[in-house]
Amino acid sequence: MGALPIIICTAIFGVVGIVLPFVAPKGPNRGIVQCVLILTGVTCWLFWLCCYMAQMNPLIGPKLHQNTILIMAREWGGPLIDDGWTPKEEEH
Repeated sequence: MGALPIIICTAIFGVVGIVLPFVAPKGPNRGIVQCVLILTGVTCWLFWLCCYMAQMNPLIGPKLHQNTILIMAREWGGPLIDDGWTPKEEEH
């Protein structure tokens, strides 16, 4: 997760919120169109930024059973810790 996606998306939403209001067509509703474009650029950028940053440090991780962790460690070549624990059938 580098700075390139942040720069690109900021530029895209900057065009929507900063450049496009200046080229809005002249007419009785020009102020409303400009306001809509600015609000769209700001809110879309803020939503994207929150979603992007939430992936950097997720607050919730997967809840795995000990069985699953041992299988993943074996399949992926990680160290297996033998603490004498043996898996048992889960009760439903």
